Amino acid sequence: MGSARLLHGLWAEDQLRGSDHDLARMVLPEPDLRPPERTLPHVVLPPLPEDMRDVIQRVQLREPEKLVALTFDLCERAPYLSGYRYDLVNFLREHGVRATFFAGGKWMRSHPDKAMQLMADPLFELGNHAWTHGNLALMNAGEIREQLLWTQAQYEVLRERLAERAKLRGLEREMAAVPEALRLMRLPYGRNAAHTLDVIAELGLPIIQWSIEGESGGNGSGLEAMVRHNLRHVQPGGIILMHANAVPRNTQDLVRDLVPLLQQQGYRFVTVSELLSLGNPVTVKDGYFSTPDDNKYLDGLFGGKGTMNRKK
Repeated sequence: MGSARLLHGLWAEDQLRGSDHDLARMVLPEPDLRPPERTLPHVVLPPLPEDMRDVIQRVQLREPEKLVALTFDLCERAPYLSGYRYDLVNFLREHGVRATFFAGGKWMRSHPDKAMQLMADPLFELGNHAWTHGNLALMNAGEIREQLLWTQAQYEVLRERLAERAKLRGLEREMAAVPEALRLMRLPYGRNAAHTLDVIAELGLPIIQWSIEGESGGNGSGLEAMVRHNLRHVQPGGIILMHANAVPRNTQDLVRDLVPLLQQQGYRFVTVSELLSLGNPVTVKDGYFSTPDDNKYLDGLFGGKGTMNRKK
């Protein structure tokens, strides 16, 4: 979590608001397979305890509070630049809505200024969403470690750059509020296999899934169906999955409609870390979207073990 003084001391209001250029989703001439400038992070997290090693879907709160975590993935496979929904983030800022963003390492490198703004913002926390959205169920231990450690290292590189900017503005003390490392992760495609749990646990990163696939309409379609789907399934301690890159295209409208309706029901928005501090994780062994095994078809859909284009 950052600080308002840091955020507004480093960026003018028009810089924070963004532009339509941020929405661009581009296909690269060649897939970007470059590693980050540093491939191993300086901060080494301790392995997870046994009760945090499975896939966390929601939190059983200790107190009867209506708390929910909005989470937004920032995915970017190797052949693309995936964009940034500045209008969605602006809405959250304007209404003081706390949220967690799971950022791909390559996405952070492609969007450094936006990533640093999210780091500096006291409303938000960042988590690890793998380097190029690799399907970890298909990867061996070395490949999984690379996807996650490269992302941890990229975060540190940008945090160091943020600290340099802060020092130039006399804001170096504000950097104490910006975490030194990403401390949560989300599975790309929601996919894992038995061996991935131990690999990720040894890296010290709790796996945060979701209890509601927010951009689904259930049996319906369109914006109204998505809103109804969320309202039907929300419960205290829930975690809602959405995206803040340029795909899907109408998430910003969903957030605009859903947030006030949840507030009318008495819900308050917290980050995933805050949610975890207030209860006990409810877990499963294998990640999925809405029902067990509903994401296994993705194993054969994309090349490069999930990091490349759709297979023909």
